[in-house]
Amino acid sequence: MPDWESVIGLEIHAQLLTETKLFCGCRTTFGAAPNTAVCPTCLGLPGALPVLNGAAVELGVRAALALHCVVHAESVFSRKNYFYPDLPKGYQISQYDKPLATGGWVAAAAGAGPRVGITRIHLEEDAGKSLHHGFPDSARATYLDYNRSGVPLIEIVTEPDLRSAADAAATFAHVREVLVALGVNDGNMEEGSLRCDANVSVRPAGAAALGTKTEVKNVNSFRFLEQALAFEITRQIDVVTGGGRVVQETRHWDSAAGVTVSMRGKEEANDYRYFPEPDLMPLVVDPALVERVRASLPELPEARKARFVAAYGLSDYDADVIVRLPGAAAYFEATVAAGAAPKAAGNWLQGEVRRKLKSLDADDVAAVPFGPAKLAELIQLVEAGVVSSTVAKDVFETMWTTGQSARAIVDAGGLAQMSDEGAIGALVDATLAAHPDVVAQYRAGKKNVIGFLVGQVMEQSSGKADPKRVAAVVTKALSA
Repeated sequence: MPDWESVIGLEIHAQLLTETKLFCGCRTTFGAAPNTAVCPTCLGLPGALPVLNGAAVELGVRAALALHCVVHAESVFSRKNYFYPDLPKGYQISQYDKPLATGGWVAAAAGAGPRVGITRIHLEEDAGKSLHHGFPDSARATYLDYNRSGVPLIEIVTEPDLRSAADAAATFAHVREVLVALGVNDGNMEEGSLRCDANVSVRPAGAAALGTKTEVKNVNSFRFLEQALAFEITRQIDVVTGGGRVVQETRHWDSAAGVTVSMRGKEEANDYRYFPEPDLMPLVVDPALVERVRASLPELPEARKARFVAAYGLSDYDADVIVRLPGAAAYFEATVAAGAAPKAAGNWLQGEVRRKLKSLDADDVAAVPFGPAKLAELIQLVEAGVVSSTVAKDVFETMWTTGQSARAIVDAGGLAQMSDEGAIGALVDATLAAHPDVVAQYRAGKKNVIGFLVGQVMEQSSGKADPKRVAAVVTKALSA
């Protein structure tokens, strides 16, 4: 609606890839039997004291530096007090007025779009999980699993710089790419290791004052985030233009119904009664640690995309697709290093490789059962005219199933491309004789029918004939 503007900020909760929890030695492995990865500390039992996990701090610093934040020499853990059954202590250890890092930014999409400011990144522990389904008495009882209680998180809070649901989803996606590339988070939203809350309000276009915001809670996919925000923006505009007043509240996205639903009134900071955690000293980050982490940062998606465009001559689109597909960037470079042309290697990764992964419900090139050198060999066979692009797809399928090399499959199956003009000429003559009406159309000026004739020849050769030579021989025969 052109007369209205939305204002959106994100709160992204990312589980850190540590082996143990933030303040105890319990494992963080997903899928353990309920309440088996717990101890007195993460259950909040009397007398148990927290001990900070240094690996979590280092991963938090790693994310902060990659997102252009200032890492503070000293930060403080606080108790965030609220009651909920999945919070065994009655408070969550988090950071409040003195967070780990502040003042960063992220692009709205990989390599493009406006910058979105990052207000802060802070460390905190996760809560447990309420189980509402899957038990004989689920209709009247909720079960609690505390395995997740105490799992280390960073919360990345953006400025309210986003103006559309699509930009918010793109920004969330880009943050995920960065965190996964860093080895900070596994990016698995289905398992809950990456979640997003969104604060959204609307105001008349051009207005400076912010409207009343609502929070859309715990959205675990880019598509759902965009859908939830689009619905909520429209809902708020309808409320205001209808003479009503938007209520500050927390809302839940019901993906089945396609609506947001009110959960509870939106809490303010003073509702949580924050105070410094008395059992933890202030966190002091050694400048030497910051510099060591900075020096170890890998090439990030934006920089890699720019390098692929400059070094390999890929288009922005091709480079973006390869960088976004997990594992594809390294596989692409190794394929090129093994002798494949960059454009062809990119096309195969975006085309057949991605199609095959999707059919297997896989999303990482690590699932490809053969190495880059074998894909490079297949590409070279196509480029050299040994096999046609059609046959190459069949060879690719056999490589996937058997792990054999492309050359071995071509030799064993007699799949080498027919390039002998005499053999091709015989197929062309037979095809023209079988389709005199099409030949007549061509000679009457309907030149585009040549594609049909070439296709017929290719079919007669079982896809083995060199299509360029077939086209040349057909054209020559029709001109005779």
